[in-house]
Amino acid sequence: MHKSLPIFLVALAAATAQAAEGPTAMSAQWAEQMCAAWNAEPMLTDKLAESGWIKNDAGRGFKTMQVWRSDCDKSAHVELRIALKDGKAQCVYGGALGTQAFDRGADYQMWAQTARWKEMGAGEYGPMKAMMFKRLEFDGPKFEAMGNMGPFESFLRLVGKVPGDWASCPM
Repeated sequence: MHKSLPIFLVALAAATAQAAEGPTAMSAQWAEQMCAAWNAEPMLTDKLAESGWIKNDAGRGFKTMQVWRSDCDKSAHVELRIALKDGKAQCVYGGALGTQAFDRGADYQMWAQTARWKEMGAGEYGPMKAMMFKRLEFDGPKFEAMGNMGPFESFLRLVGKVPGDWASCPM
């Protein structure tokens, strides 16, 4: 057996495992998949349209949800843009942070340590406990979020459903 074959097989196995996990969690590529997952989740698409949440869009025609992992220094932030489309709160963009200004009255920013994102994604606790115990940091219209706790919890669980490599930080 050739000496480099075992090294090649280990490298191939590692690359295959990472591909199976998905892109780095909370990277631009992961955000694209999160956007598609959002659109397949009726608790988000239907309930956020029914409650009127989607209409508070600062006159831009969309809301943004910016998320990142706080323990990943210098990590890029990603965003989802949510717009009213066909009577539903649809994700129309998932990727790198956009250039529009963050509007505290309409948009959301959420950040937490990797372990906390994984706990929330696994459904170990919901948004109320996460914010009360500072496991999830949050900026945006708090009363609006509190009026939509079911969809908010669904969003946090969706983070755990979208495949991603949580072992490395997004760049």
